Amino acid sequence: MLVITRREGEEVIIGNPSAPLGIVRIAAIKGDRVRLAFEFPREVDVHRREVADQISAAEKDGNPVAGQIRPAAGGENA
Repeated sequence: MLVITRREGEEVIIGNPSAPLGIVRIAAIKGDRVRLAFEFPREVDVHRREVADQISAAEKDGNPVAGQIRPAAGGENA
């Protein structure tokens, strides 16, 4: 495991620096909460741990994860 220190606005490059797979940016720090911004291609899945655990458990059970992604409010379908 790599552990590094970053300040608000700083980034971590994932993969080859000249053609990165993705970028993780420290968007904001307020008290004990840190906001991260992930910039990856759409085909790369990025999940919070609790969601990843649900997906893993569902795959083991053979059940698809319930739920559907809906357009954000104010989108063309809103």
